[in-house]
Amino acid sequence: MATITVMEWQRVLAFRDGRFEQVLGPGRHRYNPRRTSHVTVDVRPQLMHVPGQEVLTRDGVSIRVSATASWLVTDPVAFTNGVAKPIQVLYAALQDAIRVKVAGVDLEALLTDRSAPDLEPIRAEATPLGIEVTEFRIRDLMLPGELRRAAMDAVVARERGKAVLEEARAEAAALRSLANTARLLEEHPALLQLRTLQLAGERSTTLIIDPRTPSA
Repeated sequence: MATITVMEWQRVLAFRDGRFEQVLGPGRHRYNPRRTSHVTVDVRPQLMHVPGQEVLTRDGVSIRVSATASWLVTDPVAFTNGVAKPIQVLYAALQDAIRVKVAGVDLEALLTDRSAPDLEPIRAEATPLGIEVTEFRIRDLMLPGELRRAAMDAVVARERGKAVLEEARAEAAALRSLANTARLLEEHPALLQLRTLQLAGERSTTLIIDPRTPSA
């Protein structure tokens, strides 16, 4: 007899004479090495990355969409004894979900709403594989070069407009201040003389005497 140790994050399928016998949980197990073989399944959560897929939006714009999905094996027997390559089947289901999501909306709606594709069709295909998909979300949207340049031009134009608006507001505020000052000096001429004396008292002020100014 021999022994096999199963880790906490593993499940091991025991096959006796080529026939499935049982699932071994965490711990140490004895077996007959001449008649028993094992298949180890990792049941920890895993992350699948779906790289950029070329998809047409409803309004006919071709974009590249990437996504990520979190999944784990919930049924080691179905995962092992079902289809030959369950991970590839899951990957294809994720690709289909991206296409359905993108093809059903216009580009503008897709850019403003990056909500995850519907998980139910994915789960319907994943459950018979012994897989549970816990999360699926769109990661990146890559626009064609022409649209990227147009979007950048729009951003630059918007920022320039903001700068021009702020400059106009500052100029308007300065003009209002000058107008208020002029009105105040007109109403109170003595303030101008007082301000002149204040400036003359500063060290950095240079006085220039105009000989044409009549003496007091």
